Amino acid sequence: MQVGIAYAEHGQQVWLTIEVPDETTAAEAIGQSGILQMFPGIDLSAQRIGVFGKVVKPETPLRAGDRVEIYRPIICDPQTVPRRDGFGTADDD
Repeated sequence: MQVGIAYAEHGQQVWLTIEVPDETTAAEAIGQSGILQMFPGIDLSAQRIGVFGKVVKPETPLRAGDRVEIYRPIICDPQTVPRRDGFGTADDD
């Protein structure tokens, strides 16, 4: 079955489509994709992963067409960042 693996860093995005056996887990698909060699800074013990925007456990079995996403850690405090409205300007609330 085909699945996608997505990861983004500052200025670089990668979306790989790979063929994996049925019953492959999210972690196995990431390992088979080669993305860990492309981005040696990825630490799956510290970073979350998801499928179509929903956080999942590494042992979650995949279905054909799933997109596995590797999330970067949040590096800013959301309490101190001003909220933005849909037009890219600071909210006046």
